[in-house]
Amino acid sequence: MHDFLTDPRFAGIEKFEGKVWLSSPTMHGDEQKWVDDAILTNWVSTVGQNINEVEKGIASYLGISYVVGLSAGTAALHLAVRLAGEKLYGIPQAHHGVLEGRKVFCSDMTFDATVNPVAYEDGEAVFIDTEPDTWNMDPVSLEKAFEIYPDVKLIVLAHLYGTPGKMEEIRRIADAHGALIVEDAAESLGAKYKLDGKWVETGTLGQYSCISFNGNKIITGSAGGMFLTNSKEDADKVRKWSTQSREPAAWYQHEELGYNYRMSNIVAGVVRGQLPYLDEHISQKRKIWERYERGLAGLPVKMNPWDREKSIPNFWLSCLTIDPEAMEYVERGDLDEHWTSEAGKSCPGEILGALAAFNAEGRPIWKPMHMQPIYRSHDFITRAGLASKDGVMTSDTGSDIFRRGLCLPSDNKMTEEQQDRIIEIIKRCFG
Repeated sequence: MHDFLTDPRFAGIEKFEGKVWLSSPTMHGDEQKWVDDAILTNWVSTVGQNINEVEKGIASYLGISYVVGLSAGTAALHLAVRLAGEKLYGIPQAHHGVLEGRKVFCSDMTFDATVNPVAYEDGEAVFIDTEPDTWNMDPVSLEKAFEIYPDVKLIVLAHLYGTPGKMEEIRRIADAHGALIVEDAAESLGAKYKLDGKWVETGTLGQYSCISFNGNKIITGSAGGMFLTNSKEDADKVRKWSTQSREPAAWYQHEELGYNYRMSNIVAGVVRGQLPYLDEHISQKRKIWERYERGLAGLPVKMNPWDREKSIPNFWLSCLTIDPEAMEYVERGDLDEHWTSEAGKSCPGEILGALAAFNAEGRPIWKPMHMQPIYRSHDFITRAGLASKDGVMTSDTGSDIFRRGLCLPSDNKMTEEQQDRIIEIIKRCFG
C-alpha cells in the first residue's frame, strides 16, 4: 500500500481535519420541523400530510400529473418495470415474473439498481453501450440492438451523474419500434433537457419515470423514492401495488401480488424540508463542477461531458477521465487493482488513493453492467454489434470510461479552500 502522506510529491499539503465527502446530506433545519410534526400528530406510518405535500411539490416542480411516494428509488423502478411489462405482455401467471422469457434493453454504465428490477421480473437485460458525449445510453448502439432483437419492446435507461442522455434520439428510436421507456432519473432530479424546442425536466421523459431520495442524492429523505407518470390509471395501480395490493373490501382482500413499498411520513418530512432547497443545491453543485474544470485545466484530464445546447445537468457528481496517453499501466481484477507509477502520468486508483490518504472521499466510475460477474453472461451491444461474453475489458466506450475515470469529492458543503487543496492533490499525482 502506497504511503501518500510521506510521498515527496505531496510535501506541504495538510490532511483534512474532517472528512470531505463525495456527496453527503445537507440539512437546513426545516426537515426537523416536519419530522417532529409527523411524530407529534402521530402520523408516522405510510400516510400523512408530509407525503401528500411532497407528492404535490414534486409534481409541480417537474410539471407532471401524478406522483407516488415510495420507500426507495429501487421500489419505484421495480413497479415501473412491472407496470411496463403488464402493458406489453399482460398479467403473468402466479409465481412468474411479468418479463419471463423477454429481453429488455438496459443502460450499461449505471448502478445496478437501474437494471436489477428486470431480473426481479424474470426478464433478461441486454446491455447497450455508452456514448462519449454524455456517458449515457448510446442511440447508435440502441438502433443496432433493435436490428439484432427486433421483438424487444422495453428500454430501461438512466441519466448518469445527473446528466441527461440523448433522449430525443432514444425516444425516436423507441417510437419507431413500438417500445416503452422506463426512465431512471434517480441521479438527475432538477436536470433539464430540451425536447422539441422546449425545456423539460428529467423524470418526465419516459412512459414511466422514477426519482430517488437516497442519502447522497441532490436532495434526500435519508431514503425514499417516487414513481412519476401522466397517467392516473398507472399512478393508481402503483399506489395499490405498493400497499400490498389490498382490494377495497372491509377485510384484507388480495387478488394480485403486492409489495410493502410505500413512503414513510417521517421520510417524507425530511424530503418536505429539503425540497425548497433543490435549486440551491443544484447551483452549488454546478459551481463545484466549474471550479474543477478551471482548476484542472492544463492537466491531461477531461471533466464529465454534457450537451450544452440540449441539456442542463444537476451536476450531482463531478467526474473526470484521464487522457489515454497520460494513463499509468493498470491491472484490475474483480476486487482489487495494481498500477505502476510513472512520471507525468496517473490513474484513477492512484488519485483516489491520494484523496483518501488526505481524508477526502472519491469513487470509481460505475463499473459497466456487462463487466459485472452477475451479468457477464448477458448480451452486450455496441455500435459494432453483439460483443463477446468473456467479461474482460474491451474497446467499448463504457469500459474505457470506467478504466480512465473517477468521481471527485462533490459535497456542496465543501469549501473553496478544500476544493483547491483537492485540485492540488490531483495535480501532484501527475508529478
